[in-house]
Amino acid sequence: MHSLKEEFHYLFDKSEDLGVCLLGLIDWLKKAAPYYQKSVKTIRRWFGEVIGYFERKTTSGVVEGINNKLKLIKRSGFGFNNFRNFEIRALLSWHYDTRLAR
Repeated sequence: MHSLKEEFHYLFDKSEDLGVCLLGLIDWLKKAAPYYQKSVKTIRRWFGEVIGYFERKTTSGVVEGINNKLKLIKRSGFGFNNFRNFEIRALLSWHYDTRLAR
């Protein structure tokens, strides 16, 4: 299992050619299926998006971070009197000048 994990990391970190990455990922999915059933199922479901990473080497990490921060503000701000208070709190989290948001 450890060697499969390392092979997966190597595939994402060191691969440059889209074709090689595609074939390597398909091969990895076949080898990993008995050990990582849930992960293989998820990767197959999102296969197009995963392959998209190899084209541009970008992830949705920044957007996921913003979403998590907004969820945290929403949970901690239970009882805000209006949406504007929530909006100000969210904008201040990113050091945004709230006077410009009108």
